[in-house]
Amino acid sequence: MANAEVEMQCYNKGCSKKFFPSENGSACIHHPGEPVFHDAYKGWSCCNKRTTDFTEFLNIPGCAKGLHNNQKPPEKPKPAPMSKEEKDKVIVVEVAKPIKPIEPTVRPSENEPVIRLPVTVSASLKTALENLTVSTLEAKTDKNAALNEVGLGTTCKNKGCKKSYTSEQSNFEKCFYHSGKAIFHEGMKYWSCCKRKTSDFNNFLDQEGCTEGSHVWVVKEEDSKKLVDCRYDWHQTSSLVVLSVYCKNSQPDLSFVEANQVLLNVSISFNQAKNHFKKTIVVYGVIDPTKSSMTMSGSKCEIKLKKAEACSWKKYELPPATKTTAGEDKGN
Repeated sequence: MANAEVEMQCYNKGCSKKFFPSENGSACIHHPGEPVFHDAYKGWSCCNKRTTDFTEFLNIPGCAKGLHNNQKPPEKPKPAPMSKEEKDKVIVVEVAKPIKPIEPTVRPSENEPVIRLPVTVSASLKTALENLTVSTLEAKTDKNAALNEVGLGTTCKNKGCKKSYTSEQSNFEKCFYHSGKAIFHEGMKYWSCCKRKTSDFNNFLDQEGCTEGSHVWVVKEEDSKKLVDCRYDWHQTSSLVVLSVYCKNSQPDLSFVEANQVLLNVSISFNQAKNHFKKTIVVYGVIDPTKSSMTMSGSKCEIKLKKAEACSWKKYELPPATKTTAGEDKGN
């Protein structure tokens, strides 16, 4: 009587099935690679499937076919036991010497004299300004003729007033408007002059004005020049800090930046000189104004400040609480 065939265990990774040697065709589906564990992900080096769950990792189906294997993988050799000499060996750990604190340097005064930074105007801005000049001259005659005419239905230009011009009688009506500016902060919207806050934009637009005056139907050109807030951000390299002020078609002849070692006076005119951005900034670190400059292009102005020392700035502007001038305690 023939001996009964013995069922064997397959030790290929990802298979673990039992098989009969007589039926060992290409029936083993397994992983020929090694397990990979990286950044909380688990998978096999032989295929691209990854998972964060260990059970799902164990159940990832094999990616290769072949014969079953009944040979156990060799066990990894255990580390040799330490000898008595190694156990008794004294390990000397050198204690790091304490770092000598750096003596704080005296921050230059914000009241030092300022110098005007050199300005470079890009070719794109020159072209844009030339085109604007031509179109402005062509439209100037028609604009001047219309300044004294108010058409029916013209809305009042005062902020917050929704009245429209219907007849000469409209000139004698009282106008209720907002004399301040619109402020949007942390989801709330309000006017700086009355500070009735709301999170709904339509409610903000419908807020009645808090100042009484006369309607303004036409804004004269000289009255339309106003200070505005421009969006700006900054980045840095090892040697430079760059402030980018976003304003289209700035006017090089009416714009400038003055600086000393810790302070900037930024003054940029744009929108055909109708708008003006002005800001004084006490910078976080110390700069060399003699090696700093401003570049003006069609969409923004870049103020490049040369760092006095090659170090990283945590922020661009020094917080108000730490804005102190060098030597302010000398008299104490």
